[in-house]
Amino acid sequence: MSKWYNHPHVFIRSLATRGALGGLHPAIIEITALLQAANFDHIIVETVGVGQSEVEIAGLADTTIVVVVPEAGDEVQTMKAGLMEIADIFVVNKADRPDADHFLRNLRLMMAPAFAQEKNIAILKTIASNKEGIDSLADAIETHLQTDQHQEKKYWLYTEKVYQLIQKKRMDDIDKNELKDKLTIAVQNKIFNIFTFASAY
Repeated sequence: MSKWYNHPHVFIRSLATRGALGGLHPAIIEITALLQAANFDHIIVETVGVGQSEVEIAGLADTTIVVVVPEAGDEVQTMKAGLMEIADIFVVNKADRPDADHFLRNLRLMMAPAFAQEKNIAILKTIASNKEGIDSLADAIETHLQTDQHQEKKYWLYTEKVYQLIQKKRMDDIDKNELKDKLTIAVQNKIFNIFTFASAY
């Protein structure tokens, strides 16, 4: 980042997630569409971190890359139910650290069920500080974009984006202050039920 932040052909913008559960800015679809209209060659979206809720990126990105480090064994086990399933490429960064190869082997074993589902997930090693493995990663991204797997995913990407836009549009007329005022009155009723209240709102 220190090399590229002032490059005339690179635009970097930090965005707060504003509490969004998916680890992405609420307007990320519109923001990426704007960057596409500006004719950038590549758009890279970095999420806030790892966890089972940070999977919305899979509904936005052509290629989803999960970056882990050799010490992340327990962390990978925890996130398996979420990020493991949405990764198109796994990158083990800081691969010069002890036990990196052991971690890589374990990661491949953990991915075995995904391989059985005929999802071809590349697992690469990088040492970003030394710029090692970057070319291989770029090649892996280009390869993924040419696969039938990506072509099938493309239509789900459009579906997910449109779904999110419709969802936001339908929520536009919901004012939380007004909702709170109505709830304040409604909860006084002894038979108040949040599900009934929500379905009737």
